[in-house]
Amino acid sequence: MNIHEYQAKQVLAKYGVPVPKGQVAYTPHEAVLVAQGLGEKPWVVKAQIHAGGRGKGHFKGAASGGIGGVKLAKTLDEVEEFAKTMIGNVLITHQTGEEGKLVKRVYVEQGTSIKKEMYLSALIDRATSRVTFVVSTEGGMEIEEVAAKHPEKILKISIDPVAGMQPFHSRKMAFGLKLAPELHGKFEHFVGAIYKAFIDTDASQLEINPLVITGDNELLALDAKFNFDENALFRHPDIMELRDPDEEDPLEQKAARFGLSYVKMDGNIGCMVNGAGLAMSTMDIIKLYGGSPANFLDVGGGANREKVGEAFKLILSDPNVEGILVNIFGGIMRCDIIAEGIITAAREVNLHVPLVVRLEGTNVELGKKMLASSGLAIVPADNLADAAEKIVSAVKRKAA
Repeated sequence: MNIHEYQAKQVLAKYGVPVPKGQVAYTPHEAVLVAQGLGEKPWVVKAQIHAGGRGKGHFKGAASGGIGGVKLAKTLDEVEEFAKTMIGNVLITHQTGEEGKLVKRVYVEQGTSIKKEMYLSALIDRATSRVTFVVSTEGGMEIEEVAAKHPEKILKISIDPVAGMQPFHSRKMAFGLKLAPELHGKFEHFVGAIYKAFIDTDASQLEINPLVITGDNELLALDAKFNFDENALFRHPDIMELRDPDEEDPLEQKAARFGLSYVKMDGNIGCMVNGAGLAMSTMDIIKLYGGSPANFLDVGGGANREKVGEAFKLILSDPNVEGILVNIFGGIMRCDIIAEGIITAAREVNLHVPLVVRLEGTNVELGKKMLASSGLAIVPADNLADAAEKIVSAVKRKAA
């Protein structure tokens, strides 16, 4: 689960991580009042969406004045002007794609005198199963760009989960960032607070970009991004309250209510599969045969008829879907249950796109018999390759 920058800074501040003073605003007038309350100019007005690259983004349909979702305002009039440009308009960044995201709020914070910009993040390294810090002297840049152009400027430090954060970890990072000796103590406190916030909230990633040294020789988290492990959110009702449904795909929200793992994609062939690995393989083989998957959808190993039916209807609710491939390997889940769910849902929604079904496993013959006698235009497949070839061909024929 992602949260907005202003929310991330609120969480960090509770753990003693230094952040600039600021407040969220939902209208241009509120933005001006926030700036007045913060006092001394300049101020920074930041569009709040769940996407990176806001500063280099642009607003849909806007002229040159609509360039950038992060603006430095030197007067209250500029604060109001920038807020008007942002609130209620669609910001397009390299992460949002051309559809962009609607800005519903801005974050107004005090301007900062910056002496040096750095990069710092904490994440779960799947290779080591440890929390790993990633630091770089190249702050303000996308870490992927740094990795491609200057990999030698990236330092990774893994934290033993038993021993936890130790002083030598912060010293190694401080040397890697070329910090002056007088900042080492402050940096140790900074990364210690970051580590505690990461562990306490069950985060999956926490990024500070940039981490800056101010003109007063202080460390400050100038930007912040928090991602949380959704499997652990039941332990954190306070974090759950920070969820912004407007930033999430409505189909993915609906899937979550039924316990389905669903991710919308930009293709036209809907996929319903049981098991994440099988779902990935299904999408790959659709691409291999010249098609494009419209979604990742894992119904899980213990789905019932109702859950399968909802999954089927969820796929069909995507207007881009022009065909469906169902690929089920029945172990815990019986093929006849899958067949019953598919038949029920297809009748309820009046199936209007090609449907190819590949079933294997428990009660497979019964499942195939139920599909064949349903009276629906369901195309059976013998294996995954056969299924992918049939659905890609069917969609192309329909479009011709």
